[in-house]
Amino acid sequence: MQFTAHDISLLLNGTVEGDSSATVSQLAKIEDASLGSLSFLANPKYEQFLYTTNASIVIVNNDQQLTGPVKATLIRVENAYSSFTILLEKYNTFRLDKKGIEQPSFIHPTAQVGAGAYVGAFAYIGQNATIGDNCKIYPNVNVGDNVTLGNNVTLFAGATVYFDCVIGNNVIVHSGAVIGSDGFGFAPNPDGTYTKIAQIGNVILEDDVEVGSNTTIDRATMGSTIVRKGAKIDNLIQIAHNVEIGANTVIAAQSGISGSTKIGERVVIGGQVGFAGHLNIANGSQFSAQTGVNGSITEEGKVWGGTPYMPYKDYLRAHAKLRKLPELDRKVYELEKLIEELRKGKASE
Repeated sequence: MQFTAHDISLLLNGTVEGDSSATVSQLAKIEDASLGSLSFLANPKYEQFLYTTNASIVIVNNDQQLTGPVKATLIRVENAYSSFTILLEKYNTFRLDKKGIEQPSFIHPTAQVGAGAYVGAFAYIGQNATIGDNCKIYPNVNVGDNVTLGNNVTLFAGATVYFDCVIGNNVIVHSGAVIGSDGFGFAPNPDGTYTKIAQIGNVILEDDVEVGSNTTIDRATMGSTIVRKGAKIDNLIQIAHNVEIGANTVIAAQSGISGSTKIGERVVIGGQVGFAGHLNIANGSQFSAQTGVNGSITEEGKVWGGTPYMPYKDYLRAHAKLRKLPELDRKVYELEKLIEELRKGKASE
């Protein structure tokens, strides 16, 4: 789709400086933009590119001073960065605006698909599944039996939602994510083998949750594994059975949460953080990357780091000491040699 500078200025409540009929059909960085591209300038470090860019339209701040000729049409706004993020969202909405049912795909006769839905080729929707209005089921998605999706849910290509799982409104699940696979439950036998424990629960994703690519959220042994409203989960994360993730918690890539641990609300979890099982983590906790959490946390709003976890400032001090260990080891070795020489000197007197 093409938009004119005039159209964009109306959307952003901006002022056109140049050709108001200039058109764009794509977004681009100011240094890489080509003809027909829309870009923006918010960081002064990139001002040099304003005079060399091939972009057709550039969004700038109202107070941007020009020190040379500019080929592009400018749209002046109060905040160029915020305005461009609005356009990114609009552009993404247009690009992902799909409707209709592609063939071949399979929708069980007992399944219900809401108005305005999109079902991509080779998607599978199982028995008694309920798909809300304006959902987007991309190609090769598997929606199991008795699954419920709310309105405006997007399941990107290759995502899998196992039977009985429940997904709320405005949820996004990215490619390769698996919602509702079996929890890791095995009972040891006297002979050293293991018997699988049936996992008969489900997964519930509440409204406004986003799940990244190749993340796995295991179904509960009994009851539900729950991700509360507004939580954001990155790529490559393991959430085990019967875990509960609090509202508006964010979890960065490669973190893992063991079974039955309950993470509070507004918790911030860095990359590669690991949680042992059956823990309770207080609201507002923050964890730096690679923290190892092996105990419950009851104090709200604290920052933690290290393995085993400790207060973040203590972790930084301990790490600073750790870096000095080679030098301390050398000094201890020299002192030991000096003490040994002194002993030998006294013994010979």
